[in-house]
Amino acid sequence: MGFNGIGFYTSIPGEIPVPIVVAYFVIAFLVAIILGKRNGGLKAFSTIDWVYIGIGAAAAYVWEFIIGAIIGRIIPSGISTFVDPSFWGRMFIVFIVAALVRKVGVGMISLFLFDILGDLFHYGFSGEPMFFIYESLTYGLFVDLAIAATGGKLFGIGISKGLGYVAALAAIEGGIIGLLWAIPDPIFYRAFFDPLIYGATVNYARVVYDLIAFIPGDVAIGILAGLSANRVEKAVQV
Repeated sequence: MGFNGIGFYTSIPGEIPVPIVVAYFVIAFLVAIILGKRNGGLKAFSTIDWVYIGIGAAAAYVWEFIIGAIIGRIIPSGISTFVDPSFWGRMFIVFIVAALVRKVGVGMISLFLFDILGDLFHYGFSGEPMFFIYESLTYGLFVDLAIAATGGKLFGIGISKGLGYVAALAAIEGGIIGLLWAIPDPIFYRAFFDPLIYGATVNYARVVYDLIAFIPGDVAIGILAGLSANRVEKAVQV
């Protein structure tokens, strides 16, 4: 029996079993909370934090669905899998918001609001709440895990060491999160949510191809976004 366009197909050949995905979401979420509480990244949001999150979600929507879509039209079809200005712009914006707030939850909430805007003005709400879960507990949660692991000192912000050390840290952390952001679409969406919702066939050759294709660009943009987010945070605090 379906619900809101969700077929709940759980026996598609090659589909990642539901218990495995649910276990990941629960464990990763708990790890973010526990690490955040232990290291200092779990704090209440201030009014200005909510302002940053709201503006960031709106900016991410405008970039991905309007500006990035226009830019994407000039990308040759042969390299469109490797070059994704819409997605990369969203990554930049989310990283900057995360650098400004640096509290566990900013990633998940930012991606949740981004998804709501996408549904309101582009997709419609068919398939929800699955896409809320997908965006928030993959892309968003990866950012929050980084914040929790660094104790709220994401991209070297708040670390009292030399500029070179901080820049290297920002680049490394940005690259790691960029690497993680290459995972959700090929693995979580193509091998789980797409078959679960629509009954799509799982093609692991496509999954592996997309993963390999996404990693170089996402890591490179993640490095640039981490460095840029560090600079933006410093500029805002001046």
